Amino acid sequence: MSDNSKREAAEKPWYADGLRFTCSQCGDCCTGAPGYVWVNKQEIQDLADEVADGDVAAFEARYVRKVGIRKSLREFSDGSCVLFDRESRKCTVYGQRPRQCRTWPFWESNTRTPEHWADTCEICPGSGQGELHQIEEIEAARDLFRV
Repeated sequence: MSDNSKREAAEKPWYADGLRFTCSQCGDCCTGAPGYVWVNKQEIQDLADEVADGDVAAFEARYVRKVGIRKSLREFSDGSCVLFDRESRKCTVYGQRPRQCRTWPFWESNTRTPEHWADTCEICPGSGQGELHQIEEIEAARDLFRV
């Protein structure tokens, strides 16, 4: 192997050949311990269009909480996202879900090392299964939302 080939191989991330993921829609990522689903102004508008006839103020009053200078979706007392239907175990806004949800599981924290990915596969039944996502898509998700 030439020095140039070695350098190129060393610069590629461990997931250069892609990672498998197909959402099983189990709802596990929408439930559990309390946390944050960060939303920006555009996402709030898109979600308000979906569930509140475009009324951002009404949407925010019902579904959003301020955390310092940021905004997060509210949660039920059990930690479930307020936009998650606990009976059907489905996201009620799946087509308009925030970038944090859309980029799962390809967050930097999940793809940092093979061990981090293995941990993600343990908690998410769709991770490591199904569709092969190429490095470009993984990198785009990592760049879109950082956790």
